[in-house]
Amino acid sequence: MKEILLCKYGEIVLKGANRKYFEDMLCREMKKRAKAYGNFDVYRSQSTIYIEPLDDFADFEGVCVAASKVFGIVALSRAAVCEKNMDSIRKTAREYIPAFLDGKKTFKVESKRSDKTFPLDSMELSREIGGEILSVCPKMSVDVHNPDVVVRVEVREYGAYVSAGRIKGAGGMPIGTNGRGLLLLSGGIDSPVAGYMMAKRGLKIEAVHFESFPYTSEKAREKVLDLAKQVATYAGDIYVHVVSLTHIQEELVKACDEDYFTLLLRRYMMTIAEKIAKQHGCGTLITGESLGQVASQTMKAIEVTDAAVKETPVFRPCIGMDKEEIVQIARKIGTFETSILPFEDCCTVFTPKHPKTRPELEKVLVEERKLDFDALVEEALESVDTVRIVAEY
Repeated sequence: MKEILLCKYGEIVLKGANRKYFEDMLCREMKKRAKAYGNFDVYRSQSTIYIEPLDDFADFEGVCVAASKVFGIVALSRAAVCEKNMDSIRKTAREYIPAFLDGKKTFKVESKRSDKTFPLDSMELSREIGGEILSVCPKMSVDVHNPDVVVRVEVREYGAYVSAGRIKGAGGMPIGTNGRGLLLLSGGIDSPVAGYMMAKRGLKIEAVHFESFPYTSEKAREKVLDLAKQVATYAGDIYVHVVSLTHIQEELVKACDEDYFTLLLRRYMMTIAEKIAKQHGCGTLITGESLGQVASQTMKAIEVTDAAVKETPVFRPCIGMDKEEIVQIARKIGTFETSILPFEDCCTVFTPKHPKTRPELEKVLVEERKLDFDALVEEALESVDTVRIVAEY
């Protein structure tokens, strides 16, 4: 019996005249991921992407997992393919469905007849297939309100498909359909989640990571690259631009009021990030800030750091979330355990004892003018080391 994977679109169906663009991007991403698991035919029809194994060597289990992480897909169904006639559909239901009902007590059948030339309507088809399943699973009962398993029969353009249960998809929009964004990626919990969330909205992600070697270690850098690799399973390949802040931080310690260190450093980071974003065609910066979480993330502190960004919008998808909500997403995408590894972060180096939580921009600028801001930014840009993280699907 031939199995196929049916991948259902999400909000792409609302895109009107632009829908084909989104479908093409989604199908291209799905083909790329399926290729890693063998020989598959990937095609689309009627708001569904079909992933069909072409030989016995194709890793169907693997492609199911990979497809569940593709943004733009809301649900996936493993389905048996059969001819569009009742004898074939009945036989397929009897042979394919019982394995999915093992250990369950109730089911219902939902049918969809996209091919209107099919002689039975959806209600009639559901009754027929429900009877077939009861004939081979007599201990089961039908519950149309709260079943343990939903059996689906779809009569579509290319054939009939019988399935049981669904895999939840990643949702969102296909990667790259909303441009490119540069993620400020630290070694913490929040920024990988922010990158994931904006990739889910269709941004192609690049990242910038700020290090302070030798105050931060090689292990700290490896940790960040591991986080990028975990985000890449959803977001695709990611270029990580690693920037040294060591000299900037040492100069800040020599010349500036300690209470302003974090704010001044954040302004350097945002300025450097904006320049890297422009160099690489990124239309926005992305940070993992959550309002009020730490001293540098109060409303006044964010106002001061944003003032260092001249033209580029800053997206903060975690801004209204509490820590537990962010942790839940980090666990879901697999970054949490890496994020809590106890390695240094550049923002924890030279941390002031009494950081300003209600800073005034003019006073920050007075401190900033004690150093040659532009020269230090250009020096930091010369230190950029770019690492390509290849997604492992």
